[in-house]
Amino acid sequence: MTHNRRRPAIGVAIYFTLTFVLGTYFTFASVQGDYGLFQRVQINAEAKGLRAELELLDAELSALENRTRRMSDKYLDLDLLDEQARDVLGVVRANEVVLR
Repeated sequence: MTHNRRRPAIGVAIYFTLTFVLGTYFTFASVQGDYGLFQRVQINAEAKGLRAELELLDAELSALENRTRRMSDKYLDLDLLDEQARDVLGVVRANEVVLR
């Protein structure tokens, strides 16, 4: 009586080990890698902050364009001109009292 005991094939063990290692590597890369989930969350947060900064800069630009237009030759806002002359040049009228 001969017993035919089959040993597990070494090829099957290598196949499952290689499959496990590759699966683990790709799972790690998809979460932690340069294009992984954590990087995507960080990029989205940075993009949100930059969009908010862009909105602030657009509002500031609009205000500056408005002031520039109001001081232009085609459209002169006398109130703005008076404000600028008082602020920059220190101009006061003769009948005004200045408190410091």
